[in-house]
Parts: sequence; C-alpha cells; structure tokens
Amino acid sequence: MTQPPSQQPPQGGFGAPQEPPPGIPQPPQGPPQTPPAQPGYGYPQAPGQPPGQAPGYGYPQQPGQQPGQQPGPYAQQPGPYGQQPGPYGQQPGPYGQQPGPYGQQPGPGYPQQQYPGAPAPGGPGGGGSSKRKPAIIIGAAAAALLVIGGGIFVATSGGDDDKKPIAKESGDAEPSASPSVNEGNGNGDGEGRGADDDLNAGRKAGEAKVLWLQKNDIDLPRNGSDVYGPWVVGDTIVKGMYRSISGYSVADGKQKWTLKLPADLCAAPAQTATDGKIVIGVKNGTTDKADCADLQMIDLNTGKAGWKKSIKKNGTWDFLSDISLAVSGDTVTVGRTGNSNAYRVSDGKELFGKPSGNCQPFAFAGGAKLIAASNCRTGDVDNPQHQIQELDPVTGKPRWTYQPKRGWEIDRVYSVSPLVVSLKKDKEWSILALKENGSLRSGITSDKGDKFAPDCGSAFAIFGKSLDGCTGVAADANTFYMATAPDSSGTARTNKVVAFNLNTGKTKWKAAAPADRTVKPLRMEGGNVLLYVESGYEQGGGIATLAPTGGTPRMLLKHPASTAEIENDFYNSKIVYAGGRSFIASGRVSARNDKEELETKTMMAFGN
Repeated sequence: MTQPPSQQPPQGGFGAPQEPPPGIPQPPQGPPQTPPAQPGYGYPQAPGQPPGQAPGYGYPQQPGQQPGQQPGPYAQQPGPYGQQPGPYGQQPGPYGQQPGPYGQQPGPGYPQQQYPGAPAPGGPGGGGSSKRKPAIIIGAAAAALLVIGGGIFVATSGGDDDKKPIAKESGDAEPSASPSVNEGNGNGDGEGRGADDDLNAGRKAGEAKVLWLQKNDIDLPRNGSDVYGPWVVGDTIVKGMYRSISGYSVADGKQKWTLKLPADLCAAPAQTATDGKIVIGVKNGTTDKADCADLQMIDLNTGKAGWKKSIKKNGTWDFLSDISLAVSGDTVTVGRTGNSNAYRVSDGKELFGKPSGNCQPFAFAGGAKLIAASNCRTGDVDNPQHQIQELDPVTGKPRWTYQPKRGWEIDRVYSVSPLVVSLKKDKEWSILALKENGSLRSGITSDKGDKFAPDCGSAFAIFGKSLDGCTGVAADANTFYMATAPDSSGTARTNKVVAFNLNTGKTKWKAAAPADRTVKPLRMEGGNVLLYVESGYEQGGGIATLAPTGGTPRMLLKHPASTAEIENDFYNSKIVYAGGRSFIASGRVSARNDKEELETKTMMAFGN
C-alpha cells in the first residue's frame, strides 16, 4: 500500500528494556490489585533515546523492528522516542470479566480478574530475526498508527450515514493471455538462467529438488511493491503484486493466468474461501489521494474477475485507515478504523455493516470462525476498552463477547480454533486463551528468560490492522506452540519451540531447533506442528514436523545446501507448504534500479 512519505510513522516500538523480575508470578488467589495507570500511546518515552527517522516508503527496515499498533478507532502517534519492549516485562494482566454469552456488558463496578504472568516478548508482531528475512508470513500485514504530517490525529467513529456500496462492472480488471512473469521450465535451471546453470547440479542424496525459480519482470514504482499471498488452490499457486495478480503451476512454475488491475493492489486476506475464490482490495484511483476502497472478487482457479464494489465513506472519518480483509466461509469482512462491512464472497451481497452501539469492530480474523476485535468509546484514548467477539458470519450477530481489562488492546489472533489472542498495553504484552463460549480459559505464562517474537506481517504495512496471518505460532485443541526469539549468543543463531498447556497456561515442554538453526511453526499438519527450518549461509532450509509431545523435529523436505544462498536471499520471505512441495516467496520486491529489479528473485519451489 503506497502512502506519501510524509505520512510515515516514526520507527521503533514501545517501551524500554526492563530488569528481569526475580520470578514469574502466579495467578492471585485473593482480590485483584489494581495496577498503576500506564501512560497511553503517544506518551514520550526514554528521552535519552534519539528519535527514529522514518525513511521513504519502500525502504527496507531492519529485521526485528516492531510495526506500530493501531488502537481501533482512536488512532494516535507513538512517542517520538519509543524503544522496544523489555524482554522481561512483567504484566499486570489483561484478563477481564466476560460480559455474557450474547454480548451483554458487565455492570458498573463489576470486579475484574487480573493475571500477572505472561510471556516475555522479543516483541509481539515483529520479527526477532537478525537475518535479512525477518518475517515468514501468510498474507496479512501488520498495523501502524495513524500519523498525519508530524502531529496526532484523533479519529472518532464516523456518522450513522447508511450509505450502500456501489456495484460496478468487472471490466476494469482485465485478464491477460500473455504472461507478465517469465515461465519456469521445471528443470531446476530457473527463469533467466542458462540451460547449463542447473540449480540441482550440487544436490546431494536425501535433499529435495529445486522445481523452479522465478525472477521479477514487472516494472514497479520507484519504491517497489508488497507481495500478497501466496495462496495454493489445487494445482495453482497465486500471488499478487502492484497492479496484477497471477497464478502459476505448482509443478513447474509456468504462468497459467494473469489478471491486470486498474490500480494498486492494497489489501488481501490470509485465506481464501473453500472454493478458491478470494476478495482483494484495490485502490479507487492511481493518485496519492486514492483510498483502498474497491473490492474485487477473483476466482483463483481460473483467474477470472467476478463482482466489484466500491465502498462509500460511512461518516467523516472513514478511510483514514486502509482496509483489512478476512474470509470465513462465504463471508469476507472489511475492517478499518471506526467502520466495518461484510459481503458474501460468492455474489458480493452485503451481509452486515457497522453495528449499533458504543463498540465498533476495527479488524477481523477469519478461517474456521469469524472473530472481531472492537474498540469501545470511552472518551479516554489513553485508557481504551477493547472487546473480542465471535460473530455469526452470515448475520454478524455476536455469539459471545469477552472484554479484557481496561487499557489492554487486542493486537493479534494467533489461532481462531482454539482461540488464542495477543494483547498489548504500553510496554506490556500478554496472551490469553478463551473457551468455545468466550469465557477465559487461561493466561499463557512463560518461564523466566524465554523471549518470543511471532512474525505477524511485513514491516512495510501501514495504516491497516490485520488480526490473523501470524507465523511462529500454532495451536491444537489443548496446546499452544510458539517459537522463541533466536539466540545469537553462541557461534550461530538457534531457538526452540515452547508448548503451553491451554487449560493452565503453563509450559508443557521445549524442543530445540536443529543445531545452529532456527525454526518457525507454520500451522498444524496431521496432528503435528509443521515447521519451517530456516536456511543458513551454507545450509539449505526445509520443512519439518514436531510431535505434539515434543522431541526432535523430523525433516519432511530438506532443501539443498547448494542453493542455500538463493533461499537465504528472499526478502521478508513467506513460506507455504502444500501437496508435498514447499514454496518461498518474497514479501516485497524493490531494487535500486531497473536492471536489479528484473534480477530480483520472487518465488522458488522445492519437491521430491
């Protein structure tokens, strides 16, 4: 999503490093103690720290840098001297009282339970890697705070105008018969390489084959472009970039179709509908004043464009943030600051819009369930009240509502089933698990010294808030799995996977990555944790599984060491494993000049 450089938020996270506490406290048995009030977002922190300088949009940020936080409809600018969260930040606890099964709010003065233990962050939502590729993500982008010029713009929710989207013909999204990306030949020599330059020439016994390698041939704007996807639909892998979305054969990388878009692709969900259809966001013009306000449905099986709708502004402040999209069943939700809509993926019919009441959804997580994060207007932006709900994806009615303690903001949804949610409050970070009825199940409590840094989006994503799409985390019915931040204290980077009991929040076991390697949980696969084993400079990466009881990761697909340099060179890489093949795609493509742009490798596939 291209934004004018003048609107870039300053870099840097919130909070300052803290000394480790003597121990991780356990849940209180007596009446809860109210923690001291925390300064809100925008409060200056650590004045001795030099202010972060925001480069022009498209300039690569350093790995491990935290994206900003968007606190629902009350957007603020972070303090100019923000630092990263401390690795041992003690939590006062976000656990509030559930308001009831159907969205009722608690009465005045209702006691709120607190829970002090929580994992120590390397930083929620940011890559902890010191490599060039800090994030391994599927789709959705991280959020940032709304900054206009050099000041703070406090956006209240819009008016009650009931304006309907305008349906348009799909003719301005044009499928193209001619490929916009060079075809892979499937023999391992890759695009743009000579026939004698075989990527499999150095492959050793037991290593996977390089199926194909692609290079960019799209003429991009000066600052480059984010890459959306990839999504695997049947025998097709699809990714979008700039003003096109294209499908390729999973077997040989040859382009099957391309759909040209009339303007920049600016939003996409982490998942597709079950039939392979998807709804993307496209800007409603090509100037700097264009909004991310057009929705385009695409059948990823064929590349054909379906319905298109333009979302009308709902009140004065609508579209001050870009949209975020999530798909659950046949429903696509459109979240943004202070407003929301939902449409049927199959035909574009509007299913529900902005709800009545004081609490307004600003983002959604999709998949097996539809989860909404809302901000409730309080009149005090420094002490917000958030809530989380499961919605009926057809009607939008809440099935239950849970409110964390005042001041805690819903940051990410690590899993929708079971539901595992990340929350932030100034310097603090907590993770909670909820039951099927929305009541509190547990608060995740890590061991002293463990640091975590789930990968939740591109560092370049601004002005939008996606709840889902994180990697470095996974969950089954009773266990939550999270990778620790890499430890570089030895001769090479390494980390481990920590398993937490969702019923108690306590650590069950820890499993070390292979020697001198790091691992990232991607999702569950056949009852096991599916991992990406990151490549090193002389070691290929690969796909592995970890048993739900822990132990040693078992390699499913070992990428060749002879192509480790290429694998390691993908920027902000996204990893997908499907049908026994692994795919690595760049999360962003940019270069210093046109020649380098055409040499940039965009996607690579491995298989047996």
